[in-house]
Amino acid sequence: MTTAPPAPVAKTDGAAAPRMTKRQINEALTGLMMGIFVSILASTVVANALPRVIADLNGSQSTYTWVVTAELLAMTATVPLWGKLADLYNQKQLIQLSLGLFVVGSLIAGFAPNPEVLIASRVVQGIGAGGLTALVQVVMAAIIPPRELGRYSGIFGAVFATGTVAGPLIGGLLVDTDWLGWRWTFFFGVPFALLAIFLLQKTLSLPTVGRKVKVDYLGAFLIMSGVSTLLIWVTLAGNQFEWASAWTAGLVAGGLALIAIALVVESRVSEPIIPLTIFRSRTVSLATIASLLVGVAMFGSTVFLSQYFQLSLGKSPTEAGLLSLPMIFGLMVSSTIAGAMITKTGRWKAFLVAGGAIMIAGLGLLSTIGADTSLWVLGAEMAVLGVGVGLLMQNLVLAAQNDVPAHELGAATSVISFFRSLGGSVGVSVLGAILANRVTANMEDALGPAAAGATGGSEAGAVPDISTLPPELVTVIQNAYGSAIGDLFLVAVPFAILTLITVIFIKEVPLKTTSGLERLAEEGNSTPAPPAIH
Repeated sequence: MTTAPPAPVAKTDGAAAPRMTKRQINEALTGLMMGIFVSILASTVVANALPRVIADLNGSQSTYTWVVTAELLAMTATVPLWGKLADLYNQKQLIQLSLGLFVVGSLIAGFAPNPEVLIASRVVQGIGAGGLTALVQVVMAAIIPPRELGRYSGIFGAVFATGTVAGPLIGGLLVDTDWLGWRWTFFFGVPFALLAIFLLQKTLSLPTVGRKVKVDYLGAFLIMSGVSTLLIWVTLAGNQFEWASAWTAGLVAGGLALIAIALVVESRVSEPIIPLTIFRSRTVSLATIASLLVGVAMFGSTVFLSQYFQLSLGKSPTEAGLLSLPMIFGLMVSSTIAGAMITKTGRWKAFLVAGGAIMIAGLGLLSTIGADTSLWVLGAEMAVLGVGVGLLMQNLVLAAQNDVPAHELGAATSVISFFRSLGGSVGVSVLGAILANRVTANMEDALGPAAAGATGGSEAGAVPDISTLPPELVTVIQNAYGSAIGDLFLVAVPFAILTLITVIFIKEVPLKTTSGLERLAEEGNSTPAPPAIH
């Protein structure tokens, strides 16, 4: 791949920083999008393989939970740290480091001899994924003006759709191929990560921030410890111990205490991990709240659609992956069209408000699903939800990035991503507990407590294997799960309503026409930066 030679401009530290042309930006996006693809693929390609993985490594149900949870905890807890590092150090090197961590974690996972090593490898993968989650959007904001960012939303949507749909299909194929097996679900993403590192090295040119820095390691430790403690609580509560228990009291008190201490530290250090001053911006504060609510409403409810497809509709894992296409398609189309219109008009708030309203409608429609719902009706309802989410997610990030100083772009971006992931984590745990209770109640209503327990569906939260059950029980289980998962979407509706109310109060500010690097130069913190894209 060849690029036009960059024109050097002066740096405050005396070095030369290349200006990126529009062509170079487009080429750099190939590496960034490859990084996003790797991050999505890591979580989706292994989904269908986990039952086989845990069985081969002689793991338990608890092991299964921690293999999933370990990556989620590490990713969510480290996003703010990666975002702050992006404000202090070279963003290109940081994103390559996060991809390198993903490669290391994937290789360890692929060769894991026991569950303990596998869980540790998932932590490493999660740290890398946290970097990708925060840094890709930070780098895009650095090289592309907010007014131009909208047109690239469709690329994000396409990559998201490809990774989400292709992952389960590829994972199922790898597991079912005798001469490959489940270990290749971890190895599969390694070549893509290495290719992303190479592409970024060849195509992305970013200056190193020319100022002395001091990382707030104490604040980072306290934030990650406090958040991890609370995430462990919401993950295990209702499964390993009761919500109202001594464990809950201890974990909640400990997590909140660590976060309180972190806030004191962050308010006193010169380079806080999360600058509390960014919350003086009403836009950032409201976008953060909205992202948290979107995480609860969208991720907390849709994660159980796979169980609905397989347990209520009787579909295979591969078919379940294909049935998610309407929602992904709706997300991709809405984000693409909205992005193009935002770039053309410079107006963005209307899309947030429309997204909130459409998300309410999508969740409300999905609350009516059951075991006998037509696939055509289901697909249409999922598409509606996808449209709403597509109008919200990326544009909340855009609104926040547009409203903060350039030297806080990393922190603002990571805060939005962090709270969206946090909302999803909390939503999955809380709605998962509601699902277990509703399924148990539905089955007991149909069969009685003793017979319901014998199916394995209500005992210790176990998921029944319907292939081993007689037809009359299969029908009961399908109805129980269909009704219960429909209830989850109804529970998510109030969170969507709060999201709409929140975005209504966001004040629309005209989108800036200069990139993050240009704004940083104007603030006197770095080099004169590339010209606006034209």
